[in-house]
Amino acid sequence: MAGIFSKIAAGEIPSYKCAESDRFYAFLDISPLVKGHTLVIPRREVDYIFDMEDDEIAEFQVFAKKVATAIKRAFPCIKVGQAVLGLEVPHAHIHLIPMQSEKDMLFSNPKLKLDEDEMKAIAGKIYDEFCKL
Repeated sequence: MAGIFSKIAAGEIPSYKCAESDRFYAFLDISPLVKGHTLVIPRREVDYIFDMEDDEIAEFQVFAKKVATAIKRAFPCIKVGQAVLGLEVPHAHIHLIPMQSEKDMLFSNPKLKLDEDEMKAIAGKIYDEFCKL
């Protein structure tokens, strides 16, 4: 049975798409730490990132780098932080978070509550920048 992230990547569950390729998909976190907080996943279901084949994890990181570049262009910040946690959903994923300080990466921080229009606008900005790369 396909997990929630596989269903999102397949379009079976709506998401705020930021970028995609044939092997990977990026979408906004629905409980973001900051505006632009994006999740990057492999389309292939794999629970643990380090269970990915070497070539796949390399491509995954290169795709995430391109998404991070798009995020930084859409939401100017000092850096885009990367976190791999993976306990809450059994599907490998990378959190990309625009940072003005390291405190922006604290998952214990309160999450933003953004309405649908704002989420669409954020995803659209990232997607537009991704397409320019």
